[in-house]
Amino acid sequence: MLTIRSYLFAMVSPLSQPNSRLPRWLLASIAGAAVCAIPLAALLAQPRAQASFTVEETGRGYGSLQAAVDAIGNREGTVVIAPGNWNECAVQREGVVHFRAAQAGKALLGGKACEGKAALVLRGRGASVDGLVFADISVADGNGAGIRLEEGPLKVSQSWFRDSQQGILTTNGVESELVIDKSTFTRLGTCENSAGCAHSIYVGDYGSLKVTRTRFEQGVGGHYLKSRTARIVIEDCSFDDSNGRGTNYLIDLPNGGSGTIRRNWFVQGRDKENWSALIAIGAEGAQYASDGLEISGNTAQLVPGLSRNPAFVADWTGDALVIENNDLGPGVKRFERR
Repeated sequence: MLTIRSYLFAMVSPLSQPNSRLPRWLLASIAGAAVCAIPLAALLAQPRAQASFTVEETGRGYGSLQAAVDAIGNREGTVVIAPGNWNECAVQREGVVHFRAAQAGKALLGGKACEGKAALVLRGRGASVDGLVFADISVADGNGAGIRLEEGPLKVSQSWFRDSQQGILTTNGVESELVIDKSTFTRLGTCENSAGCAHSIYVGDYGSLKVTRTRFEQGVGGHYLKSRTARIVIEDCSFDDSNGRGTNYLIDLPNGGSGTIRRNWFVQGRDKENWSALIAIGAEGAQYASDGLEISGNTAQLVPGLSRNPAFVADWTGDALVIENNDLGPGVKRFERR
């Protein structure tokens, strides 16, 4: 490959033909122009073996996550993140970017939030996250998250969100989708900020939400899953509040919505800010109809030795919910109209 160095060597080397040499002032001008013509992302590129962040399609490595994302630009590409604890964040402004850990569970983005929001701020044409860990993210307004989703569809798989104010937070007013599979949300949430509560997952009016085969545990405030979307699917998940502190609902659909809540496992713990219900429907006003919302095949119980009577489902909408075939432990009421 012809590099700047080899190019200049050919220009001035005594091994080159005399009539091929150029004046030194012209060589200097050519060299300066050549360097200026190289994109910034390329100047930051590292050899693949040393790279922390590699664009898979080109094989180029970069010294920062943002440089790797910028190198993809408006195209579609994959950023492979090497094992390690990275104090890095990035903003995706265009294109479709796939973020993937080189080894699932071994690449951590922690302690840094771009734009005062999150480790990943996503507002391109689409994104996916696979195998990453997000940890120790907090910001002044109490909404520090692993991911802030502002535009486009997002798929998250085999990822762990822990010890932050929120796991995933979205904007409002976007017709798109968020899909989460085989992931874990641990020690998230807070109600200690003037902006209101933060939650393990807080999805605004974003179109649709699908969460499958995912675990929620040890919440430290707010709800485990709060969604204002019109359509929801929550299936084969576990909500383990046994070691939670100051938590509220396990699932909160404050504006209603249709879809399914099926085959999940719920445990309500002792330390609650609000223990009156496990699942809340329409508590802040029914923006979307909940007729036909299916809540079935779930298991719900209290931690051993706890005596109280929360509702499994509390409903403010008055819509025709389908609540059937749920296995409820002692003290848990099937339904309560509010």
